Amino acid sequence: MAFFLNNMVSLEYQNSISPEQGEKAFQKLLDTLNTEFILIVDGAISIKDNGLYNVVANYKGKIITGMEAVKMTAEKAKYIIAVGTCASYGGISAASPNEAECRSLKQFLQESGIGKQVIILPGCPGNPDWIIGTIANLIEFGVPELDDEGRPIVFYGTTIHDNCERRSYFDKGIFAEKLDDKECMFKLGCKGPITKVDCPIRRWNDTDNWPVGNNTPCIGCAQKGFAKGIEPFIRLSDIKKN
Repeated sequence: MAFFLNNMVSLEYQNSISPEQGEKAFQKLLDTLNTEFILIVDGAISIKDNGLYNVVANYKGKIITGMEAVKMTAEKAKYIIAVGTCASYGGISAASPNEAECRSLKQFLQESGIGKQVIILPGCPGNPDWIIGTIANLIEFGVPELDDEGRPIVFYGTTIHDNCERRSYFDKGIFAEKLDDKECMFKLGCKGPITKVDCPIRRWNDTDNWPVGNNTPCIGCAQKGFAKGIEPFIRLSDIKKN
């Protein structure tokens, strides 16, 4: 990460870790508009009441909403990346009843008349490797090979089920009956068979672990429809009562 930030990119604006605050931080964003840059958006775009439910700055007495900031930057960005399931698909933010009228980044841009390509990196949260790997590819080689949804195939080309360490149990029809069992958790509600992402290989916490490796069914957080469309996360109806 240190090499990436110090030698590969110049991180001009990020609301959580930028050294500048307040108007100075937003001025940094405005200054970036006249350069060649990659726009990375995390989180869904709220459009209700002209985006007033997501305010990102107060600049010279004017409230700046997230939708305004995204629109002005997207129009000039060389590449656009949606990081996380909310930015990619709407995710939890756009789940019913969606009172803030949240949109995925791609949907918002299309509705705003901005027809630029959006590379999506769904996941809740996104794995740092997916983000850094995509940015590095853009810098060195341009747009990576994408699937029909705009996901980099190198990260989203196979399902979790394809590479799961418990796949042999599934193939033999041997299923876990409770969460601490070692067998396949398909009947506990695991969404691995429908979720395209490389968690079993990539893993988390410096490749140390991942949900199934920690005896937790995959809840499909990187899949379109998460969260409401994939509930229930754990299913007990097919499990024997102990």
